[in-house]
Amino acid sequence: MDWKFLQGLLSGVNKYSTAFGRIWLSVVFVFRVMVYVVAAERVWADDQGQFDCNTRQPGCTNICYDYFFPISHIRLWALQLIFVTCPSFMVVLHVAYREERERKYQAKHGEHTRLYDNTGQKHGGLWWTYLMSLFIKTTFEVLFLYVLHYIYDSFKLPRKVQCDVSPCPNLVDCYIARPTEKTVFTYFMVGASVVCVVLNICEILYLIAFRMVTLKQRGSARTPSRKIHPGLSCDGC
Repeated sequence: MDWKFLQGLLSGVNKYSTAFGRIWLSVVFVFRVMVYVVAAERVWADDQGQFDCNTRQPGCTNICYDYFFPISHIRLWALQLIFVTCPSFMVVLHVAYREERERKYQAKHGEHTRLYDNTGQKHGGLWWTYLMSLFIKTTFEVLFLYVLHYIYDSFKLPRKVQCDVSPCPNLVDCYIARPTEKTVFTYFMVGASVVCVVLNICEILYLIAFRMVTLKQRGSARTPSRKIHPGLSCDGC
């Protein structure tokens, strides 16, 4: 997988992000993508070949591996990284849409006219797009954590599993290669995912709180300009 291409796309998201969003991007690339590419892929490189069962029955080892590992951790994490980063492109596409509208508006009314004060400023529809992308990212993070725990019943990999699935002749013992190392990487990736969830929630709360404060300030700024007539009440306005 070409992670440099993904990095190039997400680098454009960075300039439209809040402080929480920039921290989230740093965590994703440094503690997830880099760890995935540099170390995790090698740990799970020949996982099936090193899965050893104490039987010579043809097909037993392969069936037991498929039974206990229906999807590899490394492939599940690759899907997770793709799904949690793709919603950020919604913001880039929305900004590109604004820039195209700005270009057409200036071509029609002149170069000195402007449709937007700042095409990357998070207000109006772009604010909702940004907020929606955060909710989608958080949902995917939690969903993949649940799937990982549901498939393996735990984040800790056992040293030995027992299998009696056909065509195994009886209950056989199967041994997982480097279970301690894989458990450490699993907890690390899960911890990084939890940190990303917390950052997303903090950014959601920040955006909502900042929006409420901005609307309140606008309302306060408009109040003195209103002409209040004596004897009239604005309680029902």
